[in-house]
Amino acid sequence: MSIQNILLVDDSKTELHYLSDLLTKRGFVVRTAESGDEALRRLSEGKPDLILMDVVMPGTNGFQLTRTITRDPRYADVPVIMCTSKNQETDRVWGLRQGARDYVVKPVDADDLMAKIQALG
Repeated sequence: MSIQNILLVDDSKTELHYLSDLLTKRGFVVRTAESGDEALRRLSEGKPDLILMDVVMPGTNGFQLTRTITRDPRYADVPVIMCTSKNQETDRVWGLRQGARDYVVKPVDADDLMAKIQALG
């Protein structure tokens, strides 16, 4: 599977702008969501090839949302990369246990993120 369409979930407009810009310049089609509810609406509109998921958000957090998405048969094959400022090993392990395929700590290193995306593609 080649990754082209990415759903970016983050409650920070700054992060959304930075990551959207970074990914768009590398040829990806990016849709954004600022909350868990909006992310689920975006999923129902069209299935992405990859989800970049923030953890700390109002309402449903990224761990909960990742678990919901990866356990839903419609979206179980969509890889999730946690993209968060939570840099503790326990956070990384918990994120992966919720179904995330990888974990990136903010501020995001562009080359590191691209390598992780390519590894999934």
